[in-house]
Amino acid sequence: MSRFRRRQFLFAASALVAAPLAAEAQRAGKVYRIGVLCPLACDGITGLEPAFRLALQDLGYVEDRTLAFEYRAAEGQLDRLPALADELVQTKVDLIFTTFGTVAPLAAKRATATIPVVMGASGDPVRAGIVSSLAKPGGNVTGVSSLTLETEGKRLELLKELLPTISRVGAFWQPDNAYSALAIKEEETAARALGVRLHPVLLRGASDLENAFGSLKRERVEALSVQSYMAVLRNRAAIIEFAAKNRLAAIFPIRTYVEEGGLVSYGANLPELSRRAAHYVDRILKGAKPGDLPVEQATKLELVINLRTAKVLGLTIPPSVLIRADEVIQ
Repeated sequence: MSRFRRRQFLFAASALVAAPLAAEAQRAGKVYRIGVLCPLACDGITGLEPAFRLALQDLGYVEDRTLAFEYRAAEGQLDRLPALADELVQTKVDLIFTTFGTVAPLAAKRATATIPVVMGASGDPVRAGIVSSLAKPGGNVTGVSSLTLETEGKRLELLKELLPTISRVGAFWQPDNAYSALAIKEEETAARALGVRLHPVLLRGASDLENAFGSLKRERVEALSVQSYMAVLRNRAAIIEFAAKNRLAAIFPIRTYVEEGGLVSYGANLPELSRRAAHYVDRILKGAKPGDLPVEQATKLELVINLRTAKVLGLTIPPSVLIRADEVIQ
């Protein structure tokens, strides 16, 4: 069967399965109202929200018939999230979906103890205080976690595998970000084990870039390890440009950086996690309690390599790394 015909068959089969669910909801006349809380734009670079909507369609929900969405986007201004979460609560949505990071689900949790909250791709939800445990989250929040702290150390290991001779690595961090503060400790532990000196620089926003880049130059770092938090995501273009201009190998947490010219990314597939989150929404709308649904962690991390960038940097990717890549950008 050709790939095109196979896709047609799978689409038709899923439509047949989904149709009774949608028809049942339509007969009942129930339109579920989903609040979508986004730290960035809701149709932004992570690809989470579009994948979430498509997964709900595959589960039989029909937008404007059985589902309605209320969007609230902080556009990178994270201090707006508590007020935006309060707005969603006031509109009496049936459920709140948070797209990315830990700040949004924290804001939603503080805004309501009764409306279910589903995380699309949080950081470490236990250490951030969002849920009591992964197995038994309790309360009204559950969903999917994109990160474990161990991933931060593994990125450094991969960087060392790419460049065995490096001895100085720069790392951006934000001390008042719960995940970043924990992640830098994990990176420091990994760096000691690898015989690498880690040079952390503060990055809370665009105003810190000049000082951060200046510090990295003075320390003559040979590579960059980039964490997954909002400030680096918002300033990714400047970071990618700095790495290229200074011929620094850099490893990033999500593939977006590599698609935009970064060298390597190692982390969760965010759209896939968002599709998983849609199943949580489906179960909750059918009566499950969020506190009874274990938080799911990313089970597969994807490695993406940009060979064009490697060529510009004058790097040869070791075959042992190249063969493990999930995608190679030529």
